Amino acid sequence: MKRTIIKIDEELCNGCEACVSGCHEGALQMIDGKARMVSELFCDGLGACIGDCPVGAITLEERDAEQYDEIATIERMISKGEKTILAHLKHLKDHGEVELLKQGVSYLRLKGIEVDFAQVHNHNGAGCGSKSSLDADLHHVKASCPGSREMTFAPATAPSFKMATTDAPPLASQLRQWPVQLHLLNPQAGYFQNADVVLAADCVAFSFADFHNRFLAGKILAIACPKLDSNKESYVEKLKDMIQLSGINTLTVIIMEVPCCGGLLQLAGKAIAESGKKIPLKLIVIGTRGDVLKDEWI
Repeated sequence: MKRTIIKIDEELCNGCEACVSGCHEGALQMIDGKARMVSELFCDGLGACIGDCPVGAITLEERDAEQYDEIATIERMISKGEKTILAHLKHLKDHGEVELLKQGVSYLRLKGIEVDFAQVHNHNGAGCGSKSSLDADLHHVKASCPGSREMTFAPATAPSFKMATTDAPPLASQLRQWPVQLHLLNPQAGYFQNADVVLAADCVAFSFADFHNRFLAGKILAIACPKLDSNKESYVEKLKDMIQLSGINTLTVIIMEVPCCGGLLQLAGKAIAESGKKIPLKLIVIGTRGDVLKDEWI
């Protein structure tokens, strides 16, 4: 399977850091005065960082890439030294990729590779960096950016609320992950593996009263606006990666009846066609008054 990933010429890199701020996925960091890829998992291959590099040190290369492999990634990083390894592990921690973090740490311990795990987390005081404190940290991952940190959680544990004007029982959220906006989602995140995915237009949840129970229960959510969002080609690439690399089971597109919403179905259809894999696709259309106008597999 071919995948596009950036390539950095460290001889040309002058350490200006411009590409780091240009990488919205956070896959690049400055280490020892050079731009380094610390996690291929979060490289979307769109090359936003290329335009920020004043010396032409960054290019795109297409190469064979299997589904993300944390052990292979760590093995490639060992020659880069401890700082690069730690930056990668902390990057996984900050994005909530607990299982991948466990794999990386376990592999390093198995190989007897000594690194200062204290730098992976931000605790202070005695015991920081010990095996026990790091293991505890793996179960309580805290992100530097809560708004975009990847999280998975059981719907049953989500906060419930009771409508103030009725005697109806409390309603529980069916959301199972965070973030939900398609631009922020990593298509290879663990929660996409073999998942049933709902791709909903932004207005749907505000228009359909029982969105969570009717459409979201047991599924992973992505939201987007086909009219107002920018860089919609990246949506096609992300959906394609969900299909090819994460192996999602089904894709349900939920849109409003207004004409501009139809673009979301077109993006999904294009992603399926380009992926070369046939997955079940369902279309649900919601009326502007909150009724279901169409619910069918296509």
